[in-house]
Amino acid sequence: MKDKKVLVTGADGFIGSHLVEALLGEGCRVKAFVYYNSFNSWGWLDTLSKDKQKDIEIFAGDIRDPNGVREAVKGVDMVFHLAALIGIPFSYHSPDSYIDTNIKGTLNILQACRDYAIERVIVTSTSEVYGTAQYVPINEKHPLQGQSPYSASKIGADRIAESFCRSFGSPVVIARPFNTYGPRQSARAVIPTIITQLLNNKKEIHLGALHPTRDLNYVSDICRGFISLAGCNEAVGKEINIGSGTEISVGDLAEELIKLTGSDARIVSEEHRKRPEKSEVERLVCDNGLIRKLTGWKPEVSLKEGLERTIAWLRDKDNLNRYKWDIYNV
Repeated sequence: MKDKKVLVTGADGFIGSHLVEALLGEGCRVKAFVYYNSFNSWGWLDTLSKDKQKDIEIFAGDIRDPNGVREAVKGVDMVFHLAALIGIPFSYHSPDSYIDTNIKGTLNILQACRDYAIERVIVTSTSEVYGTAQYVPINEKHPLQGQSPYSASKIGADRIAESFCRSFGSPVVIARPFNTYGPRQSARAVIPTIITQLLNNKKEIHLGALHPTRDLNYVSDICRGFISLAGCNEAVGKEINIGSGTEISVGDLAEELIKLTGSDARIVSEEHRKRPEKSEVERLVCDNGLIRKLTGWKPEVSLKEGLERTIAWLRDKDNLNRYKWDIYNV
């Protein structure tokens, strides 16, 4: 990867900003595609040190705009495509925006990469495409099921990516991370939802359904997974899980975080935070055999260590104060 010119879309977001840092650490020349806005905000990249920022080429644009995407892709060797709308509750009432961003945005990337003969395109999928597990652990042969407009849009993006590989020989890898957490994650996710309430001394932690299980992965492990796939020729044309192979229920996760923060809060499940019954993904646990076989990747950060790191980051008031912990973030 050293000296490769790489484009990261969604670089201003949670995983994207960490991936930018990881790629800099690999010696890459990084172009960061951030969402254009009138505040000239670079999202989480604004929090990086000035030394790191000066090593990043910023491109402000909109993934839905083909012309801007072509301009961003020009001159790079590899593309890591992470830009997406990801909130599941928001997808229930604004599904059009998910189709435009997640499907059309991915098409724009694939078209531009084909035109410029980019040597590797990593398209970011999600474990949500599997829906509720029909068997566990979930391998890449598991059926896909669109249980929310968000997951349906990501299934569509994955299939568009597959079609470019099959139709045009595009060097596409579909990377499918399971639930990712860590510093900078948005407030709509369960772990920052819990921790921010605890650190603000709430005695009742308000959550949705407590019984679903998730395969939780610290963000640095997921970034290593992306980079390992980018350097693996055998990964081209495949969709590949990145996950720990372990699961924990939302309720047990909340109890663990209460213990780690030294709180005596109790957990309250609220109906308005729950997904519609047929939309809830009841269980996710990853079969990571393929990525282990292809690249040797395996998770390095235990759940306890990762949660402790995330709590420590949120204890910094500058970080904690970024979160609207007292409302339901969708």
